[in-house]
Amino acid sequence: MEQNLTLTISLLARTPAALDALLRGLPDAWIFGNEGGESWNAFDIVGHLIHGERTDWMPRVRMILQSGESRPFEPFDRLGHVSASKGKSLADLLDEFARLRAECLDELRALNLQPEDLARRGLHAALGTVTLSELLATWAAHDLSHLHQLSRVLAHQYREAVGPWTAFLGVMQCHGHSS
Repeated sequence: MEQNLTLTISLLARTPAALDALLRGLPDAWIFGNEGGESWNAFDIVGHLIHGERTDWMPRVRMILQSGESRPFEPFDRLGHVSASKGKSLADLLDEFARLRAECLDELRALNLQPEDLARRGLHAALGTVTLSELLATWAAHDLSHLHQLSRVLAHQYREAVGPWTAFLGVMQCHGHSS
């Protein structure tokens, strides 16, 4: 499937509710359990998504529209969520993510992007030239990547408890490629 703005927005609009339905009210063992070491937990994943809403997706959309390839994107701090999430509850983060995502999507819709806008190019420091269409498709795929990661992290909490059924559970066979 090629990137289609209407389809992309329809997916992006659902991520906050999906996270909320899965995570709100869960005990801390689920929220703060990870896959070992410095791997992320559910709290980190939601914090990371918030950080992306603030510093990545729409700022890069605006940069492509305003500057094109004349200026590279600001580097994204993958761990910028750590300090920004301190002192907050998961409920705070879920509410903040829902609010920010709604604001970002309102702004995106208001741009009334046309096919020629989606073909506009920006400059990523590591990837080189990218199009606005690719950025928007990546935003949606990024959400899905972290929903996948979240299911994997939660399933990991029962890695031992499921016993021999591990062999039949694909989520238990998946190892950390989206952290």
